[in-house]
Amino acid sequence: MALDARSSTFETLSKKIEARTARAGIIGLGYVGLPLAMAVARSGFAVIGFDIDPKKIVALDARRSYIDAVTNEALAAEIDAGRFSSTTDFALLSDCDVIVICVPTPLTKHRDPDLSFVEATSRSIAAHLRPGQLIVLESTTYPGTTDDIVKVILEGTGLKSGSDFFVGFSPEREDPGNQHYHTATIPKVVAGDGTQALSLMKSFYGAAVSTVVPVSSNATAEAVKLTENIFRSVNIALVNELKTVYAAMGIDVWEVIDAAKTKPFGFMPFYPGPGLGGHCIPIDPFYLTWKSREYELPTRFIELAGEINSAMPRHVVGKLAEALDIRAGKALSRSRVLVLGLAYKKNVADIRESPSLRLIEIIEERGGKADYHDPFVAEIPSTREYQALKGRKSVDLTPEAIAEYDAVLIATDHDMIDYAALSKSGKLIVDTRNVFSRLGLAADHVIKA
Repeated sequence: MALDARSSTFETLSKKIEARTARAGIIGLGYVGLPLAMAVARSGFAVIGFDIDPKKIVALDARRSYIDAVTNEALAAEIDAGRFSSTTDFALLSDCDVIVICVPTPLTKHRDPDLSFVEATSRSIAAHLRPGQLIVLESTTYPGTTDDIVKVILEGTGLKSGSDFFVGFSPEREDPGNQHYHTATIPKVVAGDGTQALSLMKSFYGAAVSTVVPVSSNATAEAVKLTENIFRSVNIALVNELKTVYAAMGIDVWEVIDAAKTKPFGFMPFYPGPGLGGHCIPIDPFYLTWKSREYELPTRFIELAGEINSAMPRHVVGKLAEALDIRAGKALSRSRVLVLGLAYKKNVADIRESPSLRLIEIIEERGGKADYHDPFVAEIPSTREYQALKGRKSVDLTPEAIAEYDAVLIATDHDMIDYAALSKSGKLIVDTRNVFSRLGLAADHVIKA
């Protein structure tokens, strides 16, 4: 393609984005894609949301949001304004000037990256690729994915990145349940394959979010996301390990952290728990450990943190079994346990990678019977790793029901739970979140784990 033709492709798309006449396509309408679609639509772009799940499209057409971060009212406003529609028809990708990929990037059973969703989506885009489009990956992955997989699949059409179309990466930074930040107010890291792609990325995201942070390459942007989550994983592993060590010494790790965080410099508080949940922290660090093997470089620190965090559910069940034995004279194998909280964090319905699922599994592997209560999760949906738990329903949290259990295991400290009433009705409570001490409800039958 001649230089002036290349320039024309870039300038035409750039002008469309600046004028907000560009049409955006968001692929994957989950916890990342749907909030992003709303933010982009609110900024003035027409947005088409794509998903392979027809149930999601039916819900969206009925103006029903299934994501806490997007209210029904916000969804209806963008639909009624003609700025948002959704479909399972990927042929409509050819109508989009900007296409953003927000699909899952899980791990295999061997903790290797599973990029099948990214690859399949890239092939779907390639089938409808045309000159003058910007293709963006937001899914968390290892450095090199955008350029070595997405770009290569797209260039298999004969069109070239940087001239016919443009490729960029911008890591998602969604935090379900966060009341202070949302998609449009969280700074957005952006990168592109070349200066023109980066310019388009800054223009597009700059229209939808308050702050854009450009970096030098797609691989750098991919590394930014991994670094953010590895930082959290390592620090959570540290306090989880300190919890076990201090407990052996008769020291309360939560009291230690609360005192340490009064230091106005050089310390940032992280808190222990029953294990890691959410899509990012339990998964993302292993993307880097996998990629590092290519360079024959070990990632011992990161892998050790992953091992410590992965061991927490079993550690917690061990503390539960010990408490039942010492306090109730009863074996876990003959006990009924109520796991309080199925979501991976408080005040949300998100159960992705939730340690509560693993807690239930371990309790029942050891012969116990486990039920759960969660005000945000009425029924356990289908999951990749816990199909045997599918369909179980949240039990009512009445005094009579609580009294039927030998122990209550606090896995998620939702605010709407009446912990004072729980304390009165529960025979034995194992608290992994320090919620009872935090609320001034510490008692002899409440054990920290």
